[in-house]
Amino acid sequence: MRSGRFIFSCTLVLVSLSGIAGASGATPAKVSGATALALAGVIAPLSPDLSGAEKKAVAMLFAGDSDVPYKKAIVVTADRIACRTGNVDITVRNCEVTFGKTMRTVSGSTANEIFATEALAGIPPDGAAGSSFESLTRLSCTIDPNAIRRKDGSGADCTFQPGN
Repeated sequence: MRSGRFIFSCTLVLVSLSGIAGASGATPAKVSGATALALAGVIAPLSPDLSGAEKKAVAMLFAGDSDVPYKKAIVVTADRIACRTGNVDITVRNCEVTFGKTMRTVSGSTANEIFATEALAGIPPDGAAGSSFESLTRLSCTIDPNAIRRKDGSGADCTFQPGN
């Protein structure tokens, strides 16, 4: 009976370790549909790479207006998004969003929106000494207004690496 417990324990350890290896970012994550549109919707306003027309189109789509005048696909990218909320100092909410060499720091409700949307996209929180962290790298969302206009659930896809 003891050897059975030992094998079971070793199996649990190996399964746990393989989960950790998978969580380290070996495989990119993918979200589609409403979650992808939300992720693009909270990052697009911060992007120095998008034109005003592209930002407006993403904002309109995210606000529920699928009849946008912009017709081409829009690609929303960010190199890194790292958010922190406080669970001791509950007023702490901030995110650093990096686009190439440009880093934008946001706080308050904007940071809360990004943090919550990362959680919706499946980014697991990590805690440390009074704070909770979420981060991702290599975000790339493709928003296709023409597909979204069909209202069939298509038109928004994102890929990213969970974690640092």
